[in-house]
Amino acid sequence: MNTQHIETLVIGAGQAGLATGRHLQRLGRPFLVVDSQDRVGDTWRRQWDSLRLYTPARYDGLPGLPFPADPWSFPGKDEVAAYLESFALHWDLPVRTSTTVESVAARPGGGYTVSLGGDTMTCDHVVVATGTFGRAPSVPPFAQDLDPAILQLHSSEYRRPEQLRPGRVLVVGASHSGTDIAYELARTHETVLCGRDPGQLPVRLESRRARVALPLLLFLGRHVLTRRTPLGRRAMAHVRFHGAPMLRVKREDLQERGVRRVTDRVTGVSGGLPVVGEHPVEVENVVWCTGFRQSLGWLPPGVLDDSGWPREFRGVAQDSPGLYFCGLSFQYSFTSMLLPGVGRDAEHIARQIARRAAGTASARSRRPLPAQHRGLSSGGGGGAHGSRRGSRPGPAGVRAP
Repeated sequence: MNTQHIETLVIGAGQAGLATGRHLQRLGRPFLVVDSQDRVGDTWRRQWDSLRLYTPARYDGLPGLPFPADPWSFPGKDEVAAYLESFALHWDLPVRTSTTVESVAARPGGGYTVSLGGDTMTCDHVVVATGTFGRAPSVPPFAQDLDPAILQLHSSEYRRPEQLRPGRVLVVGASHSGTDIAYELARTHETVLCGRDPGQLPVRLESRRARVALPLLLFLGRHVLTRRTPLGRRAMAHVRFHGAPMLRVKREDLQERGVRRVTDRVTGVSGGLPVVGEHPVEVENVVWCTGFRQSLGWLPPGVLDDSGWPREFRGVAQDSPGLYFCGLSFQYSFTSMLLPGVGRDAEHIARQIARRAAGTASARSRRPLPAQHRGLSSGGGGGAHGSRRGSRPGPAGVRAP
């Protein structure tokens, strides 16, 4: 078993992990980013084919590298994947792909031990950047009781209408992903969309009005809807547990395309059919747009609250020194879950790490030296700390413990 040490391990090479890495790099702190996917950006490549961002390219760049597209265009998922990969290459960020984290355990003397398959890594800080809502699909338990003849897909598995069988489709969940998918499916399938109405953006994203409204909406999402304001805290509970409003597709779009809109929820199964409200609905397909649940059981005990969310504020874990999060929904504000907001959160986390690392180094320097070392000069840069001073962050900062 190979064991290495790194000052900071960032778990996840999506926009949150890469932005955190870039800010750590700017501050001269050693770090390594690991990701379970084969390539940077693969999580985006595996989204449904027609997915586009809900914010224009002018707001979608990560720290120090603008998004290479028309400023008022809305990039597709493959463009986002390519941009993330180019961002890692542009800044020469140390990223190790095809690396799955199996567990993170607190060390008795401080820091963490991370199991990476056959390897073990120790680190002073861990940043969990594995996604806004986690990547474990959330599907009700009674879904297993549906007739096997009904094709079931979670939104994470949906790519295009051709995957579905002929016949009626029930789309469960009416937030932005559910409405986008229902609108697309209605071209080729009779479509029923069920779930409460979460509200909708008051302007069309591609309209001229949006060019005036979006900067204002992003300002509100960045500075008003935060965890420091009552309005922001109410919005946080709503978004984290009930989803965001409809963004691109509007109610009138669904009606115009013939989507049958039902505000009742799917409550169970009867005779192998999904029950919407109190009535079974005959369908040949079900697409679960019911979001994701946090899947962070590999973290140390006590990090998560009863709802499965981390105990944190602005990404700094409570009662777990050296553990951080980046990319969470409402980590600080509504924009935390969007490309326009993740850079600010990443910078905050990087600064917290740098401050803690500097404090730890200062405390160590004040400890009395063992008798055999008293009076020896520290010149020559022979120590591990001195040898890394001024070096490029990344693999050069990885060492044996």
